[in-house]
Amino acid sequence: MSKSVKRMISMTLVAMLLLGATGCGESQTESEEFSPKIDADTEYKISVVGTYSNFESLESEFERFYAKYPNGEITYTYLDDYGNTIGQALAGQEPPDIYVVQPWMYGNDQYADLFDSAEVLSDPDLEIDLDCIRSGVRWEMENGEILTLPIFATSYGMLVNKDIFEKENLEVPETYEELVDVCEKLKAAGYESPVMGANTSTTPGIGYTFAYPMFAHTVKEDRSVEEGLNNLDPSAGEAMRESLTRLQDFVDAGCIDVAKCSAEMEDDYDAVIMRFFEGDVPMMLCSGDVVSGTKKRESKSEAFEENPFAYDFYVAPSGDEGGYYMDSISLLFCVNKNSENLDMTNEFMRFLASEEELGLMAQEKRLITPTKDYSLDEVYASLSDFPEERTINFRDTELLDTTVKQFRAAAYAVVNGEMTVDEAVASYGTIPTD
Repeated sequence: MSKSVKRMISMTLVAMLLLGATGCGESQTESEEFSPKIDADTEYKISVVGTYSNFESLESEFERFYAKYPNGEITYTYLDDYGNTIGQALAGQEPPDIYVVQPWMYGNDQYADLFDSAEVLSDPDLEIDLDCIRSGVRWEMENGEILTLPIFATSYGMLVNKDIFEKENLEVPETYEELVDVCEKLKAAGYESPVMGANTSTTPGIGYTFAYPMFAHTVKEDRSVEEGLNNLDPSAGEAMRESLTRLQDFVDAGCIDVAKCSAEMEDDYDAVIMRFFEGDVPMMLCSGDVVSGTKKRESKSEAFEENPFAYDFYVAPSGDEGGYYMDSISLLFCVNKNSENLDMTNEFMRFLASEEELGLMAQEKRLITPTKDYSLDEVYASLSDFPEERTINFRDTELLDTTVKQFRAAAYAVVNGEMTVDEAVASYGTIPTD
């Protein structure tokens, strides 16, 4: 029996499967191994659909599950145009057993069936221990039920070349004042642009990664500004002032050479990683999704192969007291409650939902684990025990995509001198976006 991951793009399937779902299995640690609750000789087939064209970390979990239940087959299907095809997939003749969802889908009539069809993973009868998931990414519905299992989390911050900091006898900055001081010392040591990043208006770009977490924290602290921001009310632009001012200060302080960034990085992903691997960039602004691409590209960089160095991910220290950690969900699984293989599907989710299994998946994908234990991947170790008062999760703000795009455009304009902070604030709601 084939146990390989099936990858197919069919409009019919694509329409059915774009939203992968997973459940939380019983929490296991190395000292408390997963204990099967179904006959190990049970034959089964489980189908998973989602948005990744390549999901090797999930394939690894299939193999680990086969060690417990060898007489089965689990397949993964990548669905193109997922948002428009997953509903059809669920309503089709061969609906997926597990599918992907995102928080922004909730409340949208187009995706109502995704949540209506989801198994209640918090049902005690399933024996799924969701305590392995940290509270910031554990998604409870209004009635207290949990329908989703977060698989990966992500954030915004910076990759840090630890070897440079050791060579220059410097500590990684934790506050904005420390950042400016460190940048001055690094410039004196010959580093033209101590901080670099993609000069784009996208989420991994300079302005968004550095300033958006501070903006989100402003909204978290005063939720009354949300309505005006989401309605694109020009007066609501005042909420951007603090974060945009700090962004302007950051550029004016000479911490980053924007022109150099534009000249040396043509995109916000591959070029950012490969430029960082040249080994002469102390700090590179980026998103967690960019960090996820580093492991595979180490061997593609001649500079890194010849002179490898240690690097870690840190929150960008934009605030006076420290940076702001966006504890963001990257991917969630749901279980189809109408699955013909429901018992074994729930058993797979029970297996998956543990610090060990979710940690291994995140480590292989090099994204942030959704569990409480950051220790499996040292790249993200700095996030462990991050202060709650400077952490923002998806429940802390409800900003619409149009609002986020306005901030991204404003940040890009400020970084590039196209607008002053006053102009960006006054233009909120009408700033051109791409």
